[in-house]
Amino acid sequence: MAYPIPFPTFQPAMRLITAITLGNPVEVTTAPDHQYFTGTIVRLYVYPANGMVQVNKAAGAITVTGVNTFTMDLDTSNFNTFIVPVAPTANNTQACVVPIGEVTELLKAAVQNVLPY
Repeated sequence: MAYPIPFPTFQPAMRLITAITLGNPVEVTTAPDHQYFTGTIVRLYVYPANGMVQVNKAAGAITVTGVNTFTMDLDTSNFNTFIVPVAPTANNTQACVVPIGEVTELLKAAVQNVLPY
């Protein structure tokens, strides 16, 4: 199979969520830095131990606001507060964000090789 870039490594990858704001639009903070592009479509996975279960499996295009922050067109004003549990439990899985696509007019991540030379 031929690729536009030989042996591409497709970014962005899954990132852990360290904060989600209450507001409209919602702002999500990740760790480590996300390396996402504006227009990346992501899905949030938030578990009961994190409190804000209303956003679990929410998906949408993002607008990058910083190296580890982005916003989504989602109103979380009346949702539960997001928390990061102090100690893990048997049923505690860390909240994460997973890229699932891109806005095709902005296609960037699928054609950018992020491996150092």
